[in-house]
Amino acid sequence: MTPPTLQDLDRDGALSEAVAALHGSTRADFLRTAALGGAAMLSALATPPPASAQVDDLGILQFGLRFERLQASFYTEAEELGTIRAMSERKQEWARTLGAHERAHVRIIKDVLGPRAEPRPTFDFGGASESDDEFTRTAVAMEDLTVALLTGVTPVVRDRALMAALFGLMTVEARHAAWARNIVGANPSPKAFDEPRTFEAVRGAVARTRFIVQAPRTSSRRSPRFTG
Repeated sequence: MTPPTLQDLDRDGALSEAVAALHGSTRADFLRTAALGGAAMLSALATPPPASAQVDDLGILQFGLRFERLQASFYTEAEELGTIRAMSERKQEWARTLGAHERAHVRIIKDVLGPRAEPRPTFDFGGASESDDEFTRTAVAMEDLTVALLTGVTPVVRDRALMAALFGLMTVEARHAAWARNIVGANPSPKAFDEPRTFEAVRGAVARTRFIVQAPRTSSRRSPRFTG
C-alpha cells in the first residue's frame, strides 16, 4: 500500500486548514501531497508554530483522555462494523492489538483523573472506519499524531510521577506508530529525530477532523496528583 498523504486522509480540508493556520498556506499546499510522516513532511513541519498558552497537568490529562477515547472508539467501531474482520490475519492482529491498548489507556487515564474525568464525547468518524483502506490510513495518521503529541507535552508536565508515566505511554505509542507504518509499507523510522508538536497544534488538528461531534466541558481546573 502506498504511504498515505495528508490529502488522502483530509476530510473537507480540515487538516489542511489546521496546518495552514499553524505554518502558512504555502507550506500547507506542499504538505497535502507529502507522505504522512515522511522526511519531506517532517522537514516542512520542523519550524515551530507560534508559542501557545501554558496548559496545566489537568488540561493535558483531560485532552489525553479525550484523544485516547477517540482512538479507542475508532478501533471499536471498525470492529463492530466488521471492517477489521474483513482484513487479512496480519492486519487483524495489528488492529485488534492497538484497539485493546487504546481502551486500556482510556481506563488508566480515567483512574488517574477519578471524579474529575470528563464525560465521553460524541464521535462521528464518517466513512473512515468503514473500509480497510480508509481505516488503515486514518489509523496510521492517528498513531503518528499521538507520538507527536506526547513528545511535545511530556516535558512540560509538572508532576514528576505523571511525567514518568507519560514517557512509558510514549514508548508504547511509538511502537504502535512503527507497526502501523510497517502495515502500509512505509519506513517505520524515516528520521533520526522526531519533531514534537505543541499541545495547541495537536488539539487544533484533532478538532478540525470533526471526528469529535460534541466535546464535554470540564468544570474543575485543580491539577491532579499522579500516584502510580
